[in-house]
Amino acid sequence: MMDKLKFALFSIVVLAVVGLIGYWAVVTIQSGSEFGTTQKITQLQKENEDLTKQLADLTDKLNTLTPEPVDTTPVAQNPDPQTPTTPTQPTTYKNQSLVNELQVLVSNKVFMKLKSSGTRVGTVQKFLNLYNKTSNKIDNDYGANMVKAVSAFQKDQGLSADGQAGPSTYSKMIDWLKKQG
Repeated sequence: MMDKLKFALFSIVVLAVVGLIGYWAVVTIQSGSEFGTTQKITQLQKENEDLTKQLADLTDKLNTLTPEPVDTTPVAQNPDPQTPTTPTQPTTYKNQSLVNELQVLVSNKVFMKLKSSGTRVGTVQKFLNLYNKTSNKIDNDYGANMVKAVSAFQKDQGLSADGQAGPSTYSKMIDWLKKQG
């Protein structure tokens, strides 16, 4: 009788364990489409991480390629040769990269007007966002709103307010950025 009771209890425990394992297997099983979706999500997350790293690397490379401003202030002759002169450090501004980008536009004598497009237009759009304290989208497109914004800036700076951007407008933009610190 005792053997039968032990066998019955053992059988119940084994059946309970098998039942729990079976329940776990059924609950955690994924359909083929679920599995495929999970795999795709994992793959896309990895690609996103790789692209983020590539973007950081390219940004670093771009920053090293951005030309630094050339200090064109004349060097004063030292009247007293006994007292050494200390070299002055070039001034760096909080929006130095934007100053550099605008300086390239001045140096290359770039002109922009309605329907111009490209990253150079985006440079002016970045400036206008700072100047007007806005956060408009940088779409690299010189549209009607940009003509109005450039005209307003030109008028504020005493330039001919034609809405077209050229070296004199970029120079005024650079001057304004330098005054901001």
